Order: sequence, then structure tokens, then C-alpha cells
Amino acid sequence: MRSPKLSRKTVLVSSVAGAFAVVGGGALIAEAASRRGEDEGEERVIIPDQDPDARYVAETMAAMSLEDKVGQLFMVYVHGETADSDHPDAVSSNRERLGADNGAAFIAAYKPGGIIYFDWANGLTDPEQIAALSNGLQEASATPLLIATDQEYGSVVRIGEPATQFPGAMPLGATRDVEAATRAAEIAGTELRAMGLNQNFAPNADVNVDPANPVIGVRSFGSDPELVAEFAAAQVSGYRTGGVAVSAKHFPGHGDTGTDSHADLPVITHTAEEWERIDAPPFAAAIEAGADMVMSAHIQFPALDDSLKPATLSEPILTGLLRERLGFAGVIVTDALDMQGVRTEYGDERVPVMALLAGADLLLMPPDFPLAYEAVLAAVEAGELTEERIDASVRRLLELKYARGIAEAPMTDPAVVNDLVGADAHLEVAADIADRSITLLANDGTLPFAGGGVLVTGWGENTTANLAASLERQGLQADAFVTGEEPDTEAVAAAVAAAEGRDLAVVVTRNVQAGSPQADLVAALVKAGIPVVAAAVGTPYDAAYLGAANASLASYSYSAASLASLAKVITGTLNPSGVLPVDVPAATGAIAYAFGHGLDYT
Repeated sequence: MRSPKLSRKTVLVSSVAGAFAVVGGGALIAEAASRRGEDEGEERVIIPDQDPDARYVAETMAAMSLEDKVGQLFMVYVHGETADSDHPDAVSSNRERLGADNGAAFIAAYKPGGIIYFDWANGLTDPEQIAALSNGLQEASATPLLIATDQEYGSVVRIGEPATQFPGAMPLGATRDVEAATRAAEIAGTELRAMGLNQNFAPNADVNVDPANPVIGVRSFGSDPELVAEFAAAQVSGYRTGGVAVSAKHFPGHGDTGTDSHADLPVITHTAEEWERIDAPPFAAAIEAGADMVMSAHIQFPALDDSLKPATLSEPILTGLLRERLGFAGVIVTDALDMQGVRTEYGDERVPVMALLAGADLLLMPPDFPLAYEAVLAAVEAGELTEERIDASVRRLLELKYARGIAEAPMTDPAVVNDLVGADAHLEVAADIADRSITLLANDGTLPFAGGGVLVTGWGENTTANLAASLERQGLQADAFVTGEEPDTEAVAAAVAAAEGRDLAVVVTRNVQAGSPQADLVAALVKAGIPVVAAAVGTPYDAAYLGAANASLASYSYSAASLASLAKVITGTLNPSGVLPVDVPAATGAIAYAFGHGLDYT
């Protein structure tokens, strides 16, 4: 294997380490700590006077070999709860995927541009552990790292409690409160930066116009392009105020597909005019608001590129539309390259090269890093990629790191992390958003519930138990009986038996479609003479198939805050005020509940 450590030139580059302290409003104060001294005998390259950012970029790039630059184009995950983990399972996984024992060894060998965190790879249960991991990785890197995760909230969360858990994008859309979206992102950014993360792959700028979309759904703010654009821009602003770089996703728009790009290659059938009207506005708004990155989608979009290359590999889409048409000058990052949507037609050694040729700058999570790394170097040696093309992407990455304060202060201060992550004031904001998102879709007078015994049944072992506990905190006697997403006849009969003698049954639903046995559960309880409230904790589209229920609610989320708010609405402690951010179609194709619909108790 080619050595990644060879340098063509060494320069004196000042390195500033620092610690971040977060003060009111999520603003970040960088506290400079030290400056690296000159090593005797180093060749010193004098960079002419420039703006500080240009000088940083020029000096840093002058110190890099081609191999160093290629390393900067990759962001990967590493296994281990510490940078120097020697846990046998972590070492084995890292050797297989990365060719190194742990994060520190990988960074020393390949000098990547960034690391992405996952709970299953890095633990991520303790803010102090996360901060120590972040600092350890930064200490191992000569060039400050982007340290990122997918903390969208709602259905996509990598860092759980005690970090503040917001309900997610679609619940925010249901509040219609743009300022709340900004504040949620600011708090999220503050907490992430306190744990040493400086990049979040959020917000989602997809417009969810397909109710059957298996991969976006509640990750979207809604089905209206103007609403999604407004909320996406607000969150870009909030995250940046909170101190993290922002990535709008998934360009050119992943909201109208019935296929999950993790498993296959979706096809978007919008015309070019429909793309202009539906998909483009949120990305344009996010870019205007200052998005640092835009993430590509692994989708075919024939109206935008008739070659049928996935958007991640499409020059007409990434360069022609994103760079030239929308004027985006920041970093284009691919979606994860280990997803099947980008691997169906091309080999793992070709995908990273094709993505760079299309216009991408940062290659996320190749399934075989050494193979991808060597493929890019080989493409440069063969002349398929020029070093100038590599330089352009590295320059954008370094400009981002300087602009977001990462270059000057990559470290975090472990002494403040527990004071900031999950702070009471942050939890109050999350609870308020959840309160204002709950949407009452239908009600025959069953709600608010006056009191008595309640059975919480349906989807989700933890969700049914947590909702029952929330109802008990509201003064009711409540028990949980989980039946799951596909209850069979025996499970439905057992739930009906468990509800006997109760005054109310709350059926928690998720991913209900035509013919779903969850609808059979609702119908069986109603037939038994038990008042039924259906509570959709995923998308609100469930309600179209649950007409037998006496009342129908949508929380769009099964976060603890959302379940607590559901309980308050059921008991009448809280008057529902959320409104639909999507149309809910009936099985006939007509609209069962329109965008903007929402009842209250007045």
C-alpha cells in the first residue's frame, strides 16, 4: 500500500488549541491556549499577507502532500469510545473497514477531513465521554477535524439523553413557529459543540410529498415547499449561532419516493418544472441562510440528468444545478457511500472517483476506506482527476473549518459539558415545542378525557409504557399492553381482553397503511364498546386508515417530550394547537385531512 505519510514540503504553520465555553444564547467564546514552536531545520514557506482565512488555508495546504490532501476528502466512522481504544471488537472492526486499530492510529496514518459519530460505534451515552472522545481525536490530528453526527431529532437521533431531545422536524412544522425552529437548532448546536462536535448533518430540506416515503417522512418539516424552505433556513441560522457547521440534505430532493436509498436506488419522477417548484426552494433558502454544506442524495432524477446516474455521481446535478444554478460555494458532501443506492451500478473503487468528478468535496463513509483512498490517488496518477481538482475541494473544507472557528479552537472544555448538555432551560424549550405540535385531527367528544382507567396499547414497547407513565403523571390509572406494528389475531384479542372494564383505550400507531392490522386493533376495540383514541407517533398519514376511532391525534414523534404532551392533551391539561404540515390523503385518493387542519377543545 502506498504510504500516506510522505510530504513534499514542510512549512511552519501555527496551531492554536482552545477550549469552548458557551454563554447566553449559545454564543461560543474561543479561548486560545498555546502556539506550536518552530522546529529547527524546517523549511519555512512565507505566505504573502492575506486575509486570515486565506492565509490559514494557504499555509495549511502548502504543508500537505497529495496523500494528505486526499485524506482530507474523507469522513468516516471509527469504532471505540475513546480515540485510542484497544477494545478487541473495536480494533477488529477498525482494521476491517479502515486498515487501522483505532481512531488515533487511523488519523495519524491517513489524515482524514472528519469523523462521524454513531451510538453503535462510539457509545455516546455520557456527555463527558463524548467530549473526551472528541478531544482525543482532535489531539491526534495535525489539521483540525470536522466531527459530525446525524442529530436530526425525532426519528434520527445519535446522541440520546441526557442531551436535550427535541421532537424533530415535522413536529416543528406543526407548530408553524419559525422562531422555535431557530431556537431548537441553536440549543442543539450549543450542546453538540459542548461535546466537541462541530458539524451536524441537519436540517432536512426534503419536501415530503409522498405519504409512503419510507426514508424521509417525519424527518421533513412538511409537504409545502414554502414551509420547508422557511423552517430549513431558520434551522441553518440557529445551528450556526449555536456554533456548528450545517448541512442541508438530500439534494436535489428525496421527498417523493417510495424507495429507501439505504437499500436500493430510488427514482424521482418529477419534471424539471416540478423540481423548480417543489424541491429546489428549501435548498435555495438554506443556501441563502448560510448552509456550510449540502448533502447529495443517492437517487435517480431523469428530468435533471437523463444518464440516470445517482445524483451523488451526477455532474449535471451537483455542478450544473447546485454549484452553477443555485450558486452554492460551500462543501458538497455525499450521503453515506456504503448505502446501496449508490452501489447498485458501480464498484466501491469507482464511486468515490465519480463523486469527485461530479463535483463532491467530502466523501462520507466509504464501505472500504483503503480501497476508496487508493482509488482516488490512482485516479490522480492516471490523470482522470487533477491535483488542482483535489485542491479545490480541500480548500473549501479548510475554509469551512476556519469560518466555523474549528481551525483556531478544535477542542472543547470538559469542565462545562455537564452544565450545558440537557440544561433545564433547554428541556423547557423542547417541552414547549412538543406541547404546541400535538394535532387533534378528529374528535367526537371523547376528548378531553374526564378520568378513569386507561389501557395504552399498540406499537412500541417503550412508547406504550412511557405514554402510560405520562398519563399516570396526569392523575389517571393507566397500563400498557404492547401489540406491535403487525398484531396478529391473537394479539388483537388479547388487547381487547386487557381493555375490558377500562374507560378509554389509547392505541399508539406507526406506519399504518391500507390493510394494516393496526387498523384491525382499533376496529376491534371500538366494536367491544371501548372509546378509542388513536395516537400516531410517526407520520400523521395513519389517521386516514383509522376512521373507526373516536378521536385521532398526531404527535409526529415518540420522544419523551412528545409523549408527555400527548398525555396532557388527552386529559385536557393542554388544549391542542398543532396544525397539519402535510395533506393526509384518504385511501380513495381524496384528502382526508388537509394541510393546516387542526382542532382544539374550544
